[in-house]
Amino acid sequence: MLASAVLAPLLGALADVAAAKKRSLAIFLAFGVLATGAMFWIERGDWLLALVLFGAANICISSSFVFYDSLLPTIAKPNELDRVSSAGYALGYLGGGLLLAFNLAWISKPAWFGLPSGSELTPHQATLPVRLAFLSVAVWWLVFALPLFLRVPEPPRQRAADEHPGANSVLVACRRLRETFSELKRYRQAFTLLVAFLVFNDGIGTIIRMAAIYGEELKLGSNAMIAAILLVQFVGIPFAFLFGALAGRIGAKRSILIGLGVYLGICVLAWRMSTTAEFYALAVLVAMVQGGCQSLSRSLFASMVPRHKSGEFFGLFAVLERFAGVLGPAVFFFATRATGSSRAAIISLVLFFLIGGVLLLRVDVEEGQRAAREADQGAAPVQ
Repeated sequence: MLASAVLAPLLGALADVAAAKKRSLAIFLAFGVLATGAMFWIERGDWLLALVLFGAANICISSSFVFYDSLLPTIAKPNELDRVSSAGYALGYLGGGLLLAFNLAWISKPAWFGLPSGSELTPHQATLPVRLAFLSVAVWWLVFALPLFLRVPEPPRQRAADEHPGANSVLVACRRLRETFSELKRYRQAFTLLVAFLVFNDGIGTIIRMAAIYGEELKLGSNAMIAAILLVQFVGIPFAFLFGALAGRIGAKRSILIGLGVYLGICVLAWRMSTTAEFYALAVLVAMVQGGCQSLSRSLFASMVPRHKSGEFFGLFAVLERFAGVLGPAVFFFATRATGSSRAAIISLVLFFLIGGVLLLRVDVEEGQRAAREADQGAAPVQ
């Protein structure tokens, strides 16, 4: 997460300057696919190889999302941003859910797929279904990226008014990134949204990451938790689409606030949870709002940043997204350690949604969108 956070802004700025969003995405995708596929050769005890490959794959996927997300304002009209972003999350749930279901099927029932099974297996045979799952992820990742490279055009480069033709791309990227940090006050509404997203997404990410740990503490079986993960994937599909439609009627900001209100209820219910049925009910509630809150945050941010600087701004977005994966689990850990129970840690997450919601209420969406339009009018396309 730290490596991704450090790399993201510079990579985004460089992709803007060089008009290389797709090329940059292809580079990180290729290395990520190779690292994921290479996990097929991890055997029992190969912890160092697993650590290196897992870290490399995560850095690559996180970095590739900087370029992927920055394409959003260039492929969708302003009135389409919410719908396109939500549809992307919905189809992501579908793809991830289908592959996860296939993987779990051949891991739990290898004989159905002609894979080694039984009690007399060697370690190499016993781990084959899991290792094949890694290989399938690499293939899936590559195949479903092809439409983007074949159909989505590379956004044209736009040169700032004070940028000289022929200037070194790396130096220009560093200068533009420095300017973006210094000019954040010009994009105050986008910056406030970033901070709000950092806070409430920390709560969302913590619920995602800590759910299995919390379920284990409550003595829920592993099958129940796996089923809950699949439930979130598939229930999330229609609700991601629904949030896109809701944003079209009442706006992305209000739709996100509704989702944060549901998350407050989830924290309270999780604090009181004691049965498997309640765990499933909470999984459904999470599925209803998770994709909507995250996808609409992305589209709302995209509407308030200049298109010619979308790479570097989404680099900043990625930085806060990465750090959001650190603070929440840390609070969860210390609350659990102080009280001896995860229940207190769950209820402490209420603060993330309350503070994030209050900050989001302060965002003036129209002012933020106006500042982005004015910045784009001052940038000239490069012929």
